[in-house]
Amino acid sequence: MNSLYQSLNKKQLQAVENLEGPILIVAGAGSGKTRTLTSRLAAILASGVEPESIVAITFTNKAAEEMRNRVDKLRGLNNLFIGTFHSLGARILKNEAKFVGRTPNFSIFDGDDSLRLIKTIVKNLNFSEYEKKKETNPLFLRKEFSRIKSELSDPENEDDTVKFFFKEYETALRENNAFDFDDLIVKPVEIFQNHPDILEKYQKKFRYILVDEFQDTNTAQYIFIKLLADSHKNLSVVGDDQQSIYKFRGSNFKIFLNFEKDWPKTKTVFLEQNYRSTGNIIKAASSLIAKNKFQKHKNLWTENDDGNLVKAIEHHDEDGEAEWIVNKISNFQFSISKQQSIAILYRTNAQSRAVESALIERGIAYKIFGGVKFYERKEIKDIVAVLRWAFNQSDTVSFERIKSAFLKKPFLEIQDKAPAMFEKLPPAEFISYILEITDYSNQLKKHYDNFRERIENINELIYYASEFNNLQDFLGKISLFQSSDAMKKSQTLNLKSQNIINLMTIHLAKGLEFDAVFIVGCNEGLLPHQMSYHNDEEIEEERRLMYVAMTRAKKELFLNFYNLPSRFLYEIASETVEFMSNKRDNFETLSDFLDDEEKYIEF
Repeated sequence: MNSLYQSLNKKQLQAVENLEGPILIVAGAGSGKTRTLTSRLAAILASGVEPESIVAITFTNKAAEEMRNRVDKLRGLNNLFIGTFHSLGARILKNEAKFVGRTPNFSIFDGDDSLRLIKTIVKNLNFSEYEKKKETNPLFLRKEFSRIKSELSDPENEDDTVKFFFKEYETALRENNAFDFDDLIVKPVEIFQNHPDILEKYQKKFRYILVDEFQDTNTAQYIFIKLLADSHKNLSVVGDDQQSIYKFRGSNFKIFLNFEKDWPKTKTVFLEQNYRSTGNIIKAASSLIAKNKFQKHKNLWTENDDGNLVKAIEHHDEDGEAEWIVNKISNFQFSISKQQSIAILYRTNAQSRAVESALIERGIAYKIFGGVKFYERKEIKDIVAVLRWAFNQSDTVSFERIKSAFLKKPFLEIQDKAPAMFEKLPPAEFISYILEITDYSNQLKKHYDNFRERIENINELIYYASEFNNLQDFLGKISLFQSSDAMKKSQTLNLKSQNIINLMTIHLAKGLEFDAVFIVGCNEGLLPHQMSYHNDEEIEEERRLMYVAMTRAKKELFLNFYNLPSRFLYEIASETVEFMSNKRDNFETLSDFLDDEEKYIEF
């Protein structure tokens, strides 16, 4: 333990040494959160606590495995629980399933299983008053059921249709001897609340509870651990409210902000020394996030050099933006030590199209982190298949895809009308025509939770198609991109010595770090996203998203924009940013290039 303590700073040491009672570790970006949490876990073990008395909870299996590997290096352990909320809930349900009408050999339904079950319920009921309502869409119902469970809401307070189907769904799960994914948290809570003796058993069993990424918890998860820790109060939570970006998944960062109220004897420790980024990146990101009203204010600092100024670059459009970024990557002067050292981050997946095209044209290897390349996405392949078949009706591969991708009536519409129209309309208008006659957007809405994202991808395809006057040229360009995506082995071998560029959404970048980060589309409407405009809390989440993106950078940070610049660019301390233009002479401040009309836009 002595060598472990030597690697900790003063604040980290405070977080490790206070072993008893509730503790809130407010860990700023890049402040050594994982090392601190792992050291705290090791310190508890070193104090003589038995491993089986400890629960360490993370949000992903990957994070759990990383923590487990670190702890195993300190002391070989078999009985220590390190895992996700859901895996802990499943473990408890294996012993207590009878209290919620299941046997120990229950099944766990994933999202697809749940959706199929809901579809079966809706189909079998055949009540016309339900069938005519949009609320009977299985995707809508699955989302509502998940919300009810994650918020621990009373189904009796819901809309009559939702309430009816929720009861049917719960009955069907019980008849299938199954739990859905949300049940792995909700049902243990239900058991604990209805059976105090069972709760007491687990409170005695788990005497020390540690929770990572606490800012991302939802109501059900928090009540779950609150019940477990209520008797001994040995609850350690670590996280950063400034990096709470998962509201769309049900997380509630106010649980983090209210922790000290819920646990009056809380010891609060702020980890504010950043080990990751240069001084200018830290100052820039801190000045941005300081504008948020709902937060625990921190004074993030670093002993690292100030480094280069953050660059904010104006571009003509997204293709010009992508081309500039790829040129910059090709000419980097600073030392690159890892393949993971360069990342291009974006708010929505549709933004990857322009960047991918620019990288492919320059022959630079890249990978989409946690996602699918633009021209491999289902909705893009469906639309492109229609374009190809309309242009060449001997293309049986595209024809077969159309048959399987579209419902019968839209398929017949394509067969009947598409071949006669492709020569009459430019590519962008032809795609819009296909969407109209097939009602494809509504088809996506009915079958996919992320239908908005898929529609954004199609809109991006239409935008790119607007650069072409005829379908032949457009399809030819797409084919070049697709053939480049599927590189031959010989081509891939030639690229092994190069650094692979990482493309990903900002949400997926959380927890990662890179020598250089390019954030694309720092525009109003993208970051912050236009869907957040109606709500101040949504804008604050978008600002946190920008903050997360900025703090991924270790050495170099580039904020790229076109059209109307994001309001967030105005909020960054001017002394930390160098403004540049890829379309006009350089300017010193953002307001230097705004015309009179833009200057009076109020946010």
